[in-house]
Amino acid sequence: MSLCILAGGKVTVIAATAFSLSWIHSVEKIEWQEDWAIVDAEFVLTEARVKGSGAGMDPGAGARLVGGWWTWHPEAPPVGTLHLAASGATVSGWKICYGPQDDCMTFGEAAGDTIALAECGPEGG
Repeated sequence: MSLCILAGGKVTVIAATAFSLSWIHSVEKIEWQEDWAIVDAEFVLTEARVKGSGAGMDPGAGARLVGGWWTWHPEAPPVGTLHLAASGATVSGWKICYGPQDDCMTFGEAAGDTIALAECGPEGG
């Protein structure tokens, strides 16, 4: 399995079955992180973390404070494709990190950018 990222009319293929997604909240300017796994060609949200709370950033049920982060395991159904959009109101784009070296890429830094993440199979197709 691979992760395909469609952004700016280009497809980026990453040989990974798990990744983290992070961004800076547009109002509170606080980082939010999510861990995702690809299971049976769908994305499963396994953990979420937020560095504080505020407008639209309440930690989820059962959240624990760990190393300055509110951390919890969301109860969300799997999704086939993740669609992300850039509002232009945030101070950064969407950061995707993956692999044993924690390699990272940033997408959606310009307002109006759209990004789609999908499972694309072992050959990236």
